[in-house]
Amino acid sequence: MTSRPTRGAAGALPRTALTALAPAVWGTTYIVTTEFLPAGHPLFAGFLRALPAGLIALAVTRTLPRGAWWGKAAVLGVLNIGLFLPLLFIAAERLPGGVAATLGAAQPLVVAVLAVAVLRQPLAARPLLWGATGVLGVGLVVIGPGAQLDGAGVAAGLAGAATMGLGVTLTKRWGRPEGVSPLAFTGWQLTAGGLFLAPLTFLGEGAPPAIDGRAALGYLWLGLIGGLLTYALWFRGIGALPVTSVAVLGLLSPLVAASLGALLLGQTLGPVQLVGFALALASIVVGQLPAPSRTPSAPPTPVPERTSR
Repeated sequence: MTSRPTRGAAGALPRTALTALAPAVWGTTYIVTTEFLPAGHPLFAGFLRALPAGLIALAVTRTLPRGAWWGKAAVLGVLNIGLFLPLLFIAAERLPGGVAATLGAAQPLVVAVLAVAVLRQPLAARPLLWGATGVLGVGLVVIGPGAQLDGAGVAAGLAGAATMGLGVTLTKRWGRPEGVSPLAFTGWQLTAGGLFLAPLTFLGEGAPPAIDGRAALGYLWLGLIGGLLTYALWFRGIGALPVTSVAVLGLLSPLVAASLGALLLGQTLGPVQLVGFALALASIVVGQLPAPSRTPSAPPTPVPERTSR
């Protein structure tokens, strides 16, 4: 089935705001990972973020996929959840938060390219231009002069951006089945992603880490708020808004991460960071504006021939 049709600008504004809540909340992942969760268990963090929340959604909605949607839900769950989350946590652990966030900010560029190949949309310069501007802005905000680059962390960050970009694009192409709520649709993907992660987690990391009260709070936040709630808003927004507009909203995640670092960890934002903030915010705003329509000029009105009498 297909996605719901996009509404006018006035109707799209509240939906855009709700969709933007998802990447804004995801911006807390970096500080929660480093300050709350036990280190060295990125697969377990992704698994615990996905599967319990997915099972809760299935229990609440009592809706399962039908027909071809078993396979589609599995593919989307692996791309959006099963592969993306561990890559996100690996990048967050092995890189400074700013570097990891900048690599993740490349997702709008990935979506702009994939929209041509997957959605058969014409290649547009504006999404590429403002996507690159957003990456530049995020880089100015969050990458310091002493940032350390780790090869595995950089690869994980780029792979995460590509994986999520493909998942977003396929979600837009396949839409959501008629009569299936965003919560049920999210539950399918979280469950599929969590089941994909289960064997990888216990084969790759062994026994789960010890979870104290602080870690339990972090996992609850990432699973229920940063997983179930935000993914439901995100997938709902993908179905209603242009895919490139949704993708550029992802720039909010590193901006929120940088803001939390300044507020909670005492990190400072100088003039360069403020310029980066302005560039990234400008990319987000321009990314929500409708593309200029090219209306062909009306052909000249033919002048009736005069016949002699």
